[in-house]
Amino acid sequence: MTIEDIWPEYQARLRAFLRSRVANPEDAEDLLQEISIKVFTGLPDLQDSARLQPWLFQTAQRAIIDHYRKTGRRAPPHPDDLWYAKDDPETRQELEACVAPFIQSLPPETAEALTAIDLQGMSQRDYAEASGLPYSTLKSRVQKGRAELRKAFEDCCHFSLDTRGGIAEYHPKSGDCGDC
Repeated sequence: MTIEDIWPEYQARLRAFLRSRVANPEDAEDLLQEISIKVFTGLPDLQDSARLQPWLFQTAQRAIIDHYRKTGRRAPPHPDDLWYAKDDPETRQELEACVAPFIQSLPPETAEALTAIDLQGMSQRDYAEASGLPYSTLKSRVQKGRAELRKAFEDCCHFSLDTRGGIAEYHPKSGDCGDC
């Protein structure tokens, strides 16, 4: 078992793993390079080939932890460097104004649950007990309701997301978005 045999198979999966846990794509690529060196040097010591995948992802996880430890010791970043953390209050207010009407357009049972949990801050467990529903059933309903709510937003607007999955900007698809 050599790095030339395994790296093509696992490189893309490791890159996706890193990018899901590290905000900056360049940092993720740097970590991937560090991992490739660790794999190259540590692979001869791996006795059981069945342990290859867990070993690779454990190596990646440790590299991520080391990365955050290292970056945590640096001076705090300048606010202008935090482009991804900026939040446009106007955009947020515009979209928040649509949440309640979109929730109310859902089936009554779903709207009631999402209103209590997402708008009023009630825990899912407390809502399940108050409603006499099994907790797992409520969790499924809430997840489905949130998916329906997301679809309502996506039916109304085009969204551009930043690298962290936040809304960077949006544009209404048409002027007839009646619920919002």
